[in-house]
Amino acid sequence: MLRGAGTLLNMATILLGSGLGVLLGGRLPERTRVTVTDALGLVTLVIGALSIASLADPDLRRAVGDGGPLLIVLGALVVGGVTGSLLGLERRLEQSGAWLQRRLGGSRPGGTPGSSAARDRFVEGYVSASLVFVVGPLAILGSLSDGLGRGIEQLALKSTLDGFAALAFASSLGWGVAAAALSVGVVQGLLTLLGFLLGGLLPAAQIAAVTATGGLLLVGVALRLLRVREIPVADLLPALLIAPALVAVAAAIG
Repeated sequence: MLRGAGTLLNMATILLGSGLGVLLGGRLPERTRVTVTDALGLVTLVIGALSIASLADPDLRRAVGDGGPLLIVLGALVVGGVTGSLLGLERRLEQSGAWLQRRLGGSRPGGTPGSSAARDRFVEGYVSASLVFVVGPLAILGSLSDGLGRGIEQLALKSTLDGFAALAFASSLGWGVAAAALSVGVVQGLLTLLGFLLGGLLPAAQIAAVTATGGLLLVGVALRLLRVREIPVADLLPALLIAPALVAVAAAIG
């Protein structure tokens, strides 16, 4: 199968789900849309917690020791957070959402495309959906597997989940969710290319470290969706690259 087909499928399901969500959202009261967003936040929290369980992965523990996995994730988040904040990733992601809103237009019942409320809603949908769709371990592992020519089964599963998630998001947050398909195309496309160039999968210990780190980032996304705290999750994204590097260093030292 053509490499990259999994990402194209993923983008298509996000666009389809977003379109259906916008159609439904216009017919739903505000209280219902808020409830849908809360439900999605809770599900994201559960998915993040399940991913964090990779801290107990036997391969990771053998590579860095029993107490090492948590230190690896902590180090990755600290170094990644410093790197991401210096690069202004969260700010840049929000700016790209605002630029897309101006280019594509945004809509909100009772508002105008150029209104501040419409802009904020578009950016919120774009940023939140981009983080949910891009941060998950299936995005990384599935894209690498696709690039290695091992099939798109993981991305097909992710596409199904993202389609339903996009429907739920868009019913509350509007067309900004559809723009997140661009983030998916860029990130997963690069990861697919990386998998093609690597020619082999990362060691199991490094995959576990990436999964656990991604799980914590998903918890941060869930806290945003539940309006508990606006954690700048995008600034922490470099941690996904730093975690496997730290595992390699710790394994070499050990």
